[in-house]
Amino acid sequence: MYYLGIDIGSLSCDAVLIDDTKKIVASSVVPTGAKNIEAIKRATHEVIEISGILESDIKASVSTGYGRERVSNRIAAITEITCHAKGIKEVFGKIDVLIDIGGQDSKSIRIDSNGRVIDFAMNDKCAAGTGRFLEAMARALQVDIDELSDLDHGSVGNVTLSSMCTVFAESEVVSLIADGVEVKEIVKGLNSAIASRTSSLVKRVAPELKGLSVAMSGGVARNNGVVRALKEVIETNITVYEKPDIIGALGAALFAMEKSM
Repeated sequence: MYYLGIDIGSLSCDAVLIDDTKKIVASSVVPTGAKNIEAIKRATHEVIEISGILESDIKASVSTGYGRERVSNRIAAITEITCHAKGIKEVFGKIDVLIDIGGQDSKSIRIDSNGRVIDFAMNDKCAAGTGRFLEAMARALQVDIDELSDLDHGSVGNVTLSSMCTVFAESEVVSLIADGVEVKEIVKGLNSAIASRTSSLVKRVAPELKGLSVAMSGGVARNNGVVRALKEVIETNITVYEKPDIIGALGAALFAMEKSM
């Protein structure tokens, strides 16, 4: 039998299908758009098609993310904090601190050796430093958001953004472009600003990181520049799974397996 996890966020809907051995047999990440029900159906259809199973082969489903109550046929809806902790424990074993930056919020999660949440800090008051923030900055720079990942190469770090408010920061980026500031310096400034803001969340759950293992999940973890900047600020290595945006859905799939036994 198979177990399905659905993580429905503001920017993407992620689905993970696992088998009885907890092996990931298929995963999918699709844009959420304005119709999250359609995104849920599409992500589910994709993992079924990739795996070659029948929908009736799925024994149980668990949902997570801000739209988790929108998923039908689920046996449970679980918070993304709990699911991300569960998922990262599965792929890396022992992780002490998980940084999750998604489409509209940022979290720092302290995890025990069993993958359970000990403490967390969350920024959900605005989109500063999240996926939506990076989307707006990519738009201002007229580049694809995936290109932002390595555009800071060769920068000297001489740009400091005065505001992390998405609206003000976008205006500031436009002004910097007009002043002839190189794109690599602007991107480095953006990455450093996100890292500085995120590090304050990390300190709230782990004031001292010495001896602790740190990982990052969520779509923003695909941005190498942000990860590099965060490593510099917290002075600690950060481990990133090859598909960081499916960690929450993986945790949900694992809960589906546990709860159906």
